[in-house]
Amino acid sequence: MSAGVTLSEAITALVAEKRAVGYKYDAEARVLARFEAFHRSEFPGLDTLTETSVQAWITAARARNVRPATLQGLAAPVRELARWLGRRGAPAYLLPRSALPRPARYVPHIYTDTELAALFTQTERCHYCSQVPLRHLVMPVLFRTIYACGLRCSEARMLRLADVDIDIGVLQIRDAKGGTDRQVPVTEPLRARLASYHAQTTGRTGRREWFFPGSKPGEPLTLGNVDKNFRRFLWQARISHGGRGHGPRVHDLRHTFAVNNLRSWFAEGRDVGALLPVLQTYMGHSSIADTGYYLHLTAESYPDITARVQQIIGDVVPPVTAGPRDGH
Repeated sequence: MSAGVTLSEAITALVAEKRAVGYKYDAEARVLARFEAFHRSEFPGLDTLTETSVQAWITAARARNVRPATLQGLAAPVRELARWLGRRGAPAYLLPRSALPRPARYVPHIYTDTELAALFTQTERCHYCSQVPLRHLVMPVLFRTIYACGLRCSEARMLRLADVDIDIGVLQIRDAKGGTDRQVPVTEPLRARLASYHAQTTGRTGRREWFFPGSKPGEPLTLGNVDKNFRRFLWQARISHGGRGHGPRVHDLRHTFAVNNLRSWFAEGRDVGALLPVLQTYMGHSSIADTGYYLHLTAESYPDITARVQQIIGDVVPPVTAGPRDGH
């Protein structure tokens, strides 16, 4: 290792650099910490990345039968570490991208109007549970908020009480993808629903920080808890699930929000091309291309507007089979 930098110090510096330019880099930091522990255990005294040590990390992951997407997630930070070391003159093995299988792209499930109605009907039927006393109040409002505002699940889960202005109907989304913040106005029906929920839950669990509290005191809902309830609502709504990695997913409510907005604008004869930046800002996309992707999803779901979609974007936006990037 050049300049006497250890592998642990290199990882610390890499993570600090990423965060300094706006990346959260939390999941990647956890992967690198695991890699460093593995590397120290399997290759004591080796303070750089070699083909043998990196391949051993990949082999160990394959032995656990992880999915291709998970394998990519375990390899990507290690590849970034190799690049970081290389830029500083330290010899480090860079795992070729072609060495790993490419994960299959997930094609979003766009819920039909009938499916949405059935799903939300089941959330309303969520019953009281003594072990999770606020569940029957949280779940109907949580999923409506995700859909009606096109939020990422994490954005809804991590809303604090102070982030929800129930008087004027604005959500403050903090530290979203890319470390950005944004304000999301809500419709009047949703504002009223949020206000009613807030009145029902205030004081029932003592002082709390999170708008959608989890089962553990002082903590927000976990992703696992949201997914578990969501799968139950899907089953009760008779919406078939394709199994792990196939959906429908909670995140598809966000995709459906975008598609339904575009469908509505087309039906109203609006200038959809001019309105794309509005949708981009509302959804917190970093580029107009991310938002434009939904034009293809809209055309796939509602073929009658395909010609109008092509008038706006031609063939600029990738086809739907390419799939959105994670966290779109």
